[in-house]
Amino acid sequence: MNTKREYKNPIVLQRADPWIYKHTDGYYYFTASVPEYDRIELRRSATIQGLQGAAPKAVWHKYDAGPLSANIWAPEIHYLQGKWYIYFAAARTTETQDGLFDHRMYVLETGAENPLEGTWIEKGQVHTRWESFALDATVFEHRGELYYVWAQNDPEIEGNSNLYISKMSNPWTLTGEQSMISTPEYDWEKIGFLVNEGAAVLKRNGRIFIAYSASATDFNYCMGLLAADEDADLLDPTSWTKSPVPVFQTNEETGQYGPGHNSFTVSEDGRDVLVYHARNYKEIVGDPLYDPNRHTRVQLFGWKDDGTPDFGVPVKDHSVQK
Repeated sequence: MNTKREYKNPIVLQRADPWIYKHTDGYYYFTASVPEYDRIELRRSATIQGLQGAAPKAVWHKYDAGPLSANIWAPEIHYLQGKWYIYFAAARTTETQDGLFDHRMYVLETGAENPLEGTWIEKGQVHTRWESFALDATVFEHRGELYYVWAQNDPEIEGNSNLYISKMSNPWTLTGEQSMISTPEYDWEKIGFLVNEGAAVLKRNGRIFIAYSASATDFNYCMGLLAADEDADLLDPTSWTKSPVPVFQTNEETGQYGPGHNSFTVSEDGRDVLVYHARNYKEIVGDPLYDPNRHTRVQLFGWKDDGTPDFGVPVKDHSVQK
């Protein structure tokens, strides 16, 4: 069978914060924020490009009021300890305001073989040190331990969100120390908002990399990168180094604006793939969060001589990558 693949962007229209996970069954599983922010959808395909035409299945809907009733953001699907989990953030609708930005993080679980056909159970909120704005959780396993990385507002730190890490006692419960590993400090992380969010983990070359996104969600949105040695104490903030410059950002020449909130997967022939959203225009009318045209895109990437990822620039729409 010919495993050589060609990708043409966008992969999925109007899907922001994209997450693509390749499972051991050979399928690619996809989820992302929908423009209505009212539900969680899944789709799957034997190929990445095939996600474009795959039928979406809504597996969970927001509530009408109270917690879990507004702004359902950035779901991720993971397979952990023999079950499927979806991590996502949700806010609440009140009598006076619709969709306050008071997000908390939640988990769904199913034991079904095919998560599109399973019954999803709410495992509840993932509780952290503070009851404050929290979102964009991801998880990864390393040397028998389960780790949780997320973005949250510390009421005592100026800004909107920092990145934190903790171990987990199970896929919905944090345990032990919760450490801040990144806070917006460079100018490119503080345009519009002081934001570090949307973490995605990549383990390669004896290191653990965490890509994340920074600044407002317009054309200033961009990606940064943290790195730690795989033998380091991952809960020690000094184990992590941060790139002083963005590693992926708006490119006027290719017509891609505000690339970010990425995830990682592998191609059908095993090469590394960057998954992200971006718009193909710069000027936005109104709040960028409610502009629906952040489309899901993918591209192959390589590695620099120093062992760090080389994401290049976001490729043009409709160009074929081989």
